[in-house]
Amino acid sequence: MANEKKLVEAITSMDEDFAQWYTDVVKKAELTDYSSVRGCMILRPAGYAIWENIQKELDRRFKEIGVENVYMPLFIPESLLQKEKDHVEGFAPEVAWVTQGGLDPLPERLCVRPTSETLFCDLYSNIIHSYRDLPKVYNQWCSVVRWEKTTRPFLRSMEFLWQEGHTAHATAEEAEERTIQMLNVYADFCEQVLAIPMIKGRKTDKEKFAGAEATYTIEALMHDGKALQSGTSHNFGDGFAKAFGVQYTDANNKLQYVHQTSWGMSTRIIGAIIMVHGDDSGLVLPPRIAPTQVMIIPINQKKEGVLEKAQEIKAALSEKFTVKLDDSNKNPGWKFSEQEMRGIPVRIEIGPKDIEAGQAVIVRRDNREKTVVSLDNITEAVGEILEKMQADMLAKATAHRDANTHEAHNWEEFTDILTRKQGFIKAMWCGDRACEEAIKDETGATTRCMPFEQEHLSDVCVHCGKPAKTMVYFGKAY
Repeated sequence: MANEKKLVEAITSMDEDFAQWYTDVVKKAELTDYSSVRGCMILRPAGYAIWENIQKELDRRFKEIGVENVYMPLFIPESLLQKEKDHVEGFAPEVAWVTQGGLDPLPERLCVRPTSETLFCDLYSNIIHSYRDLPKVYNQWCSVVRWEKTTRPFLRSMEFLWQEGHTAHATAEEAEERTIQMLNVYADFCEQVLAIPMIKGRKTDKEKFAGAEATYTIEALMHDGKALQSGTSHNFGDGFAKAFGVQYTDANNKLQYVHQTSWGMSTRIIGAIIMVHGDDSGLVLPPRIAPTQVMIIPINQKKEGVLEKAQEIKAALSEKFTVKLDDSNKNPGWKFSEQEMRGIPVRIEIGPKDIEAGQAVIVRRDNREKTVVSLDNITEAVGEILEKMQADMLAKATAHRDANTHEAHNWEEFTDILTRKQGFIKAMWCGDRACEEAIKDETGATTRCMPFEQEHLSDVCVHCGKPAKTMVYFGKAY
């Protein structure tokens, strides 16, 4: 019991210090470890397994809509990066450079991939010649490096894993359609698999991706009321194509520039899972993304027949679910705490009295609800409980987001909400970049997105009082 108490006490309460709670959970659940390079994280098996499931599910969805996987080089010549002025300026502060190869200085600096637009443009300029070559709908799974000043596991690290899609199309309409399509793929994935509701919208020009015509985003609300940009999709128009000479001959034998898109989701989304669903006991993983969905914990396992029955249950459940059996010599209380810390959706308790009664006890991780079920239909019962838990987690996260989304009709209301409450603020905005920057400078709140579902809250901008052009979600963010 002393060890069990120590495990629980090792996690700081969310209400006491949310940032420390997050770090404690990441460490105690053994998702990551610190590396010898500042700002780089080691993904341990428990953390990487979550990413594998994300990758598997997203990759399946991508391929259903015609996406093909490729892999591009890690290094980008400086001359290639310099071809798109806005793009290189946007990434300049975060770029890591290689200046020496072996014992010799390089004739040209090589950028360590912060993103791969330039590489894909270079490829497309060589392989696209005719309208018959279009569209090109490629994606790569890789890591990127961005020289961040302040780092935090999953949320912001110098190297992180992600996927980046890069497409080329014959028309602006096709590019815009693909841009929105991929944003919807991300939003549906987050809702259906991660149980995280998203706000979908367009970034302001100030917040859009460097070199893009338009950036679209999905924004999630964390437990502490801060926003997290969880995935983005960019319409590049023909700007990159003109910079890199990506042209094709159309059906009328005229030379045209392609229209391009880019879209990505990274291991940052694991941070969202932690901060949306976790509690003071650790992780709470949605069943559809959990690497282990069921943990079987035998009670009085040294008694005759207990372990054998537990193994029998595991074999039966493993046909439909990912299942583990904890047959270690730790006491049951410790095992319960460990299962909860790791966020495993359900545990099954089975002991001598349960076996005699032909039953087992199923405990949900999210609300600790216990259900006694017959061993004869335990597979069906586990399936129903996992589906109910998945739906309930989405409903809870949605209710939290909605309860912490506020309207501000004037500057006094805006600042009052930021002072006394947490979450998203919906407010009208004039569209002026200087006004947007002033709001950030005065409050620390940024424009998260201009949502697709617009509302008319007032006729004037919440900050400057000029005529309003659009409704915006504001918030403090990670």
